[in-house]
This record gives sequence, structure tokens and C-alpha cells, in this order.
Amino acid sequence: MKKEVYNQSICLINEVAYLYYIKQLPVVTIANELHVSQSTVSRSIKRAKKEQIITFNMNRNALSCIQMEQRIKEQFALKNCFVVPSFSNTFISEDPIKVKKRVALEGARYLQRIVNDDDIIGIAWGRTMYHLIHYLNPCQRRGSKIVTLHGSIENVNPKFNVDELAHRAAMAFGGKQFLLTHRGILTEQEFSRIHNSDYYENFNRYFNAINVSISSVGVLYPVMTTPLMSTDYLNFDEIQELQSKHAYCDFMLRFLDQDGNELDTTIKQRTNAITLEQYRKIPLKIVVTAGAEKVYAVRALLKGNLIDVLILDQFLANALFALDSE
Repeated sequence: MKKEVYNQSICLINEVAYLYYIKQLPVVTIANELHVSQSTVSRSIKRAKKEQIITFNMNRNALSCIQMEQRIKEQFALKNCFVVPSFSNTFISEDPIKVKKRVALEGARYLQRIVNDDDIIGIAWGRTMYHLIHYLNPCQRRGSKIVTLHGSIENVNPKFNVDELAHRAAMAFGGKQFLLTHRGILTEQEFSRIHNSDYYENFNRYFNAINVSISSVGVLYPVMTTPLMSTDYLNFDEIQELQSKHAYCDFMLRFLDQDGNELDTTIKQRTNAITLEQYRKIPLKIVVTAGAEKVYAVRALLKGNLIDVLILDQFLANALFALDSE
């Protein structure tokens, strides 16, 4: 009987558990109401969990996403991975724009969590990037530099272009923007002139100093759905060349094969963008993308070790697992 003298009242534990977890009252309020100390309330809360008076169950869909994150992170040796849950009960389809926006929101919030003052952030163009940049809240950051990872794209909606996105990102982070002027693809003469200039030599220092990058990816396989196809960025012969060389995706205006290697094309030597060699040296490379149709493109980036942090939706994550099991 002697040891029972020190046992807590089971009725008190039940009462504390109810008030804390069900009624959601703060510890100090519970202590005053039950005429006990706050430390007694805290011990009762711990005891309620230990004795399974209160049990916790995670939403099955949310748990599935967490498990997929861990599998992707471990399988591809990523620094981090975030799988955005589906809101579809049937898990058949959702409005792709809504999915893209949810993934972009997670990308924006992650970027704001990890960016520090004086970081040099490289960004690329795209529709997902457009939503992501617009979800950035003005934050208490100063001195960040925003660097465009490639030149501009003709005939694209201005709001998607990298120059406009860099401008908005610089405002959100209270920093400065550094724009790679001229078009993303140049003639051989233009490329030679620009890349041998003092201007490009100076800008190249920013490429080499970037410590965080964030971008998405365009699809070229099995169907060319990349937004580049809706512009005049590529001519007919260049598109034919990419198809003949089995291009899988476009990434910062670089065209990659199924293993994430840049294709040796007539376009490569005229592309006004960061090189893959420079990009791979960036300490934190974030890729934000949505849609199961991007599975081959994402797989190529993963195989090419071009991602450190992957933020994707649940449909795309499932498609990635299905592809690996084939």
C-alpha cells in the first residue's frame, strides 16, 4: 500500500486530459480550475499519453505523404523532400492549377524558412515559379541577392519571365536583383561576343557564388508539354534535333537526357545560362514541380544528381514510385 500513496489520481489524469486535449485549455487555466500546480498538470498530461488515456492517430493520407518523403529522400540521397497531399478522396484527379499552386506555396514557405541574410539565390523562369514568387511574404531579410540563372525568353508571358520573377523576389527578400541580360538562346556570333565580354566575366562570379537555387522543370518526354513549346524560343529544326536525341526535359534552358546529362546539341553552345557544372556546385538546389506527367523529367534530374531538396505533389510522388517498380 505504501507506494500507492504517491500515485496520481486517475480521475485527475482523466480530467486533465479532457480539459487539455478536448477543451484545449492552457495549462495555467487547468491548474487554477482543478486547484493543483502547473507541474501536476504537466505530469498528468504525460501520464495520459503513457497510459493511452489519450491516443493519437495521423490522417492516413498525411501519413502516406510523410512515408513517401522518407522513401524518396533515402532512395535518392536528398537533403530533404516534401510531398504535398492530394485533396481528392477518389485520388483520381484534381485541378492541375490548384495542385501547382499548393506545391508552389510549399516551395515559397520552405524558401522563406531557410534563406538567410546575404544569401545569393539563383532563380529560373516558369509557371510554377511564378506562383511561388507571388506566395513569398515580405520577410525580415536584408542583403539577399537574387540572380537569374538564364537569359530572357522571347514571346513568353512577361509575368513568367525570369527578369520579372527576380524583381519580385528581390522585393520580398529586401535585396538586390542581378539579371543576366540578353536572350536565353543566341546566335553563335552573339554568344561569342557576349561571353567574351567583361560584363559576362563579372556576372559569372555571381553564378559561382550562388548558394541557394530554386527552379522547376519542363517536360519533353514522352510528349513535349514544356511551356517553351508555346513560345518561339525553338525553331522547327531545333525541336526535331531534340526529339532525335531523345530529350527528356528542359531545365534552366538546358536540355537533358534520361540520366540528367546535357545533350550535345546545336543549342547547347548558344545557351545563355548557368552551366550544369556550375549549377552542380550550388550547396542547396531546390526543385519545385507538380503533375504526374513530369515523372520522367523529375527522374532524370534525380539520376543526374541535380536536386538537393524536392518539393512535389502526391500524384507525382506516386508516379515516381510506380516508374521505379517497372
